Amino acid sequence: MTVALGSPNLLEALIPVDNAPVDAVLKSDFRKYLEGMREIENASIRKQAEADLILSKYENLTLCTTLQALAIRQFLMTNLVKVSGSNFLGLRIPVQTLASHLDKMGDFPFKNTDEACYKGPTLFVRGIQSHYVTDDVLPVIGQFFPKFLIHDVDCGHWVISQRPENFRQGNIGASNQLALPVVSFIKNLSSE
Repeated sequence: MTVALGSPNLLEALIPVDNAPVDAVLKSDFRKYLEGMREIENASIRKQAEADLILSKYENLTLCTTLQALAIRQFLMTNLVKVSGSNFLGLRIPVQTLASHLDKMGDFPFKNTDEACYKGPTLFVRGIQSHYVTDDVLPVIGQFFPKFLIHDVDCGHWVISQRPENFRQGNIGASNQLALPVVSFIKNLSSE
């Protein structure tokens, strides 16, 4: 969203996923998952299954279902990469980098809707069990992104991991409504 508002000429379309152009307080489970990622970073792991086992110790099943927890762990494991010159896996983004910026991660740099406006087609995908894109922020979304649509998906914050097919179908449907060729819309999605 920041790129779209700061340099609108760089984008043909925009798809924010369960994020709104407002400051947001991150849920407390982010810190727990960071602890798990720190343990992964300090362990000598060779397989994703080892990372999954470590992360599973940090999930809170009172906040989500077992299936949702699996989706969250799978999303977090997309940060795993093979360490150059070894057989071990490491994290693409170091935990210390994430941890040191966690308090600001929910901040949105544009505060005044008169500062910037992105007039390109925009699809806001939101997880209706999440608190990040609520109905009360829709007017702000409309001021920053006047050509927006909302696609609601019955899941939490981790939309792409929890409901990948609903996410994909929503993008295809929205591309028709926003008068964009599906290939162009999906291409932009994959290049972000």
